[in-house]
Amino acid sequence: MYDDNNWNPVTGEELAGFLEQVNPIDGKYKTSAQTTQVAWRALPFYERVVLVRISDPGWTPKNLKIYYLTLDGNLYRLNGTSPPIHEVNAGAPIKLSEPNVLDYLRFFCFFVRGEEGPFLIAEDINDPDLPKNMDAKTRTVVEGTIRPASYEGKNAQGFYLCDGVVFYSNALFIANFAVQPSGMIEMLDDEPIAADLPVRVDTPIA
Repeated sequence: MYDDNNWNPVTGEELAGFLEQVNPIDGKYKTSAQTTQVAWRALPFYERVVLVRISDPGWTPKNLKIYYLTLDGNLYRLNGTSPPIHEVNAGAPIKLSEPNVLDYLRFFCFFVRGEEGPFLIAEDINDPDLPKNMDAKTRTVVEGTIRPASYEGKNAQGFYLCDGVVFYSNALFIANFAVQPSGMIEMLDDEPIAADLPVRVDTPIA
């Protein structure tokens, strides 16, 4: 997720200062200015918050990426649970709108995880977060199933209604969501469309 070019690298003294603040991450992931890469990017539904991404080739698993939200100098570790996001949503505060609600849905479903990992909103077969080791048959199934998420208007309570294809663990399903202006998300309905696939989403964040 967010493997695009909108990231700004953190370097030099700024990098050293940031790593000093977080090292060791979760008490176990050591960082060093020589090997650890840090970058940040803006998010369209926040004005004063940025997303920070950290990776290091020395960590296990190698594809681990660690993320924080920053607000007013405070760091909120995105650890797969929803409280850090809701805390930032209340404090920032979050500013949802029709143009940015799908971005928020993708963000929330990637960072708030179930036991089997993210609820990846699967829209494009070239998404780097999709499983890389798909055989031809699986790839055909996935490619034929996924489609861009869509915004379907507001309901009577003013919640944004969205739907999308979710890749969770080794299954795909179509899900309908209600996104509240406060950033709370409820999955209203989900319908399995492909189960027991031989691959699964593997994007560790903790």
